[in-house]
Amino acid sequence: MLAQLPPALQNLQLPLRLRLWDGHEINLGPAPSVTIVVKDPQLVAQFTHPNLNLLGAAFVEGKLELEGSINEVIRVCDEWSQALLDESDDNQPVRVEHDKDTDAAAISYHYDLSNAFYQLWLDSDMAYSCAYFETGSESLEQAQQAKFRHLCRKLRLQPGEYLLDVGCGWGGLARYAAREFGARVFGITLSKAQLALARERVAAEGLEDLVELQLLDYRDLPQDGRFDKVVSVGMFEHVGHANLAQYCKTLYGAVREGGLVMNHGITAKHIDGRPVGRGAGEFIERYVFPNGELPHLSMISAEISEAGLEIVDVESLRLHYARTLDHWSERLEDNLEAASKQVPEQVLRIWRLYLAGCAYAFAKGRINLHQILAVKTHADGSHELPWTRDDIYNP
Repeated sequence: MLAQLPPALQNLQLPLRLRLWDGHEINLGPAPSVTIVVKDPQLVAQFTHPNLNLLGAAFVEGKLELEGSINEVIRVCDEWSQALLDESDDNQPVRVEHDKDTDAAAISYHYDLSNAFYQLWLDSDMAYSCAYFETGSESLEQAQQAKFRHLCRKLRLQPGEYLLDVGCGWGGLARYAAREFGARVFGITLSKAQLALARERVAAEGLEDLVELQLLDYRDLPQDGRFDKVVSVGMFEHVGHANLAQYCKTLYGAVREGGLVMNHGITAKHIDGRPVGRGAGEFIERYVFPNGELPHLSMISAEISEAGLEIVDVESLRLHYARTLDHWSERLEDNLEAASKQVPEQVLRIWRLYLAGCAYAFAKGRINLHQILAVKTHADGSHELPWTRDDIYNP
């Protein structure tokens, strides 16, 4: 059977086994740890150009099955792709038009999937963003609470201050800021499913007097400087490169003079923001985040500065997100049977690849995450920030 394989596959030394539609098995190296069960004979010819989007799509569509741990599947398939492709196979950036209707539809596709599905693998507060591991040994629950605390400390949040939470999700940060720091919080989201559950949780904690959550596009935020502080977590990835300037100007207009703005989000490896991973970015665009675009740190920093905000602190949490995603992926893998009752089989296949694949990509440095803290200075250039960061770590 080896002679029937394209020559490019015959010399590979990977821990990978191909099980063909007729039952024959072919090892592409010693001690296979992953088996690809090929159901569609036409796939074999494409295996000489193992674009990760091609492989992922074939799994999602049931043209192949995977045997082995999902982490090992990701690792072996990436090494397979690396052996036969190069980084020149990455896509060039494709600019996406982002209007309110398009963005609302994309958000609904991703976040309105099923609250019960997300509850299976997120922490109890359902924080769907990078956690913060102060020692590296924390549980997911502990690290997500630490993330909320880290954000509030960086914002120097004080009792009675008015906080804008852009992309509030299921409301975990909004409730934390109100409960632990005494802030008044106005949160916005475009997900109806998130909003309904978030409001339920605000009411359950008796925080209605401090927390108000609305279905609202960031472009419709008031521009009268009414907020003391602004936080945006895991949201600007949906804004699009073309709208980054408007996004930053909107945050500038929402915050008072002397107020702080925190932008926490995923950033691209390449300066032009093109996707990486020999088709991995294309897979995510196709199946996970329609119309998502990741800007490089330099791109978002430039737009923040052009809007009139002064950047005062930047922190990379790349390895924190790799660990967060590892937790999510492990929890999903532990709950596959329950998850199969919440979402269609194809959706579950997408998310298994997505979570494990992203954990791998962050760990390898192919994608990053940055917290960018900026201040809207007073007219004379002054602000009230401390001289050092000591208050963040030693409150």
